[in-house]
Amino acid sequence: MPSERRIGAEDSATRDALLDAALQLLLEEGYASVTSRKVAGRAGLKPQLVHYYFRTMDELFLALVRRGSALNFERQARALESATPLRALWAVATEPAGTTFTTELFALANHRKAIRAELAAHAEEFRRLQREALVTVLATYGVDLGVVPPAALPVVVTGMSQILVLEEAMGMTTGHAELRELVETWISKYEPATPARGRASRAARPTA
Repeated sequence: MPSERRIGAEDSATRDALLDAALQLLLEEGYASVTSRKVAGRAGLKPQLVHYYFRTMDELFLALVRRGSALNFERQARALESATPLRALWAVATEPAGTTFTTELFALANHRKAIRAELAAHAEEFRRLQREALVTVLATYGVDLGVVPPAALPVVVTGMSQILVLEEAMGMTTGHAELRELVETWISKYEPATPARGRASRAARPTA
């Protein structure tokens, strides 16, 4: 049973340092390397402090999920508000650290029910917001939503981006340049690489 000891404040700099250390370990060595001793060592703190702020390691992982989800929501919001939202969303999706973070958490979630439920809830909300935003973006560009369903596009993008990042991390690159060119060709139908006048330039785009 978890201890009933007082938990350190959530806005503590020490707590943030422990989460930063845990994230670094997860990205560099995988979720299995995230132990209380290694987290404390990476943060330059005493191991006891890990369990002062987190009663269990599952609580630490849940904190990582929540913090990572909040950052993802912010990044997605910025991407959707940019002059070229499709390009910005693709850049966010193919960012290596983000994909590695998600992949490791999904692997961990296979063994931790609470983490699986938390991760799924955040992922569903993230995708719901993506769909709502893409309905507006694609309609503005004149894309036929029957041909390019806004609910399906995030799934396709996520799948492609994860394959690219994971395979490239292993040194596999066959077909990657062609896939990136294919995505670039599709996006270029609606968004120039360097927009002339930001968001206002969306109106007169070709239809799908």
